[in-house]
Amino acid sequence: MKFKKSLLIGILGIIAIYAIILITFDVNIISEKINDFDFQYLPIIITLIPLTWGVLFLRWNLLLKNSDINIPLKDNFMIFISGFALGVTPGKVGELIKSQLLKNKFNISRSKTAPLVIVERFYDFFAIAIISLFGILVFEYSIYIFAILSLGISIFLIITSSEKLFLKFLKKIEKVKFLKNFSNELPKSFTIIQKSTRGKIFPLSIMLSVTFWFLDSIIAYLTLLSFGIDIIDYFVLMSIYTSSIILGVISFLPLGIGVVEGSLVGFLSLNGIEFHLATAVVVFIRFFTRWIGVMAGFIGLKFSNILSD
Repeated sequence: MKFKKSLLIGILGIIAIYAIILITFDVNIISEKINDFDFQYLPIIITLIPLTWGVLFLRWNLLLKNSDINIPLKDNFMIFISGFALGVTPGKVGELIKSQLLKNKFNISRSKTAPLVIVERFYDFFAIAIISLFGILVFEYSIYIFAILSLGISIFLIITSSEKLFLKFLKKIEKVKFLKNFSNELPKSFTIIQKSTRGKIFPLSIMLSVTFWFLDSIIAYLTLLSFGIDIIDYFVLMSIYTSSIILGVISFLPLGIGVVEGSLVGFLSLNGIEFHLATAVVVFIRFFTRWIGVMAGFIGLKFSNILSD
């Protein structure tokens, strides 16, 4: 019940923030802009959405197999999708629910699977760092995103290079409320993290992660085109979009709510898009790239019976 209540409060809070954003930006003008949406792009966007999920699922499945964890594909996919529901938590730490589901259904120790969720975030950030490096040529703020991510990735690699440093780091973060449930499992995860971020699995996971962000950015780009906006090049938009995502992650707010939207609107406005039109576009981008996934996650949770406890 506590789980359900916390999740409900979080969702209601996000809805409230969105309502404030829309009211502040003049909901009537934004509504008029939304009416300009060209639905001929919708079938392509809807097709790309599950394709992005498929890329991430392939990465997740490979990480499991790399750790000698083999479960039925159908069950694995349902558990994977369930993690999207808790992607609304700060830093997506709620996706650790996948580890709990694997333990409940297949009795797989959380010490084997919880670190893989952490590794997923590492690969996401590494991929965006690569995009930001190339983005420096087309988007001036990419240099700052690249610097932040490079620092974070370096710290992660240093921490995971030594078990002693790793355990010291865990002691620093074990006070985080959500992570308390995993406090007994994470100290055992050092070997799993090393195995999942070194060797042959590393370039393959990076390639899949970059592919995901390319596809996710295509959805954002098609959303711009659906509003008749063609003044921003795809590669510029990809840098703008991923930079906004990272700023949202740094804020440690659920889904970077408010920060992602605000920074994305700001960046689009700087590139010549009228403010209210930019706001309408961002609402659609976030719906396509994140909120549909969250809804699919709740369906997965329902079938996984995690909400029935």
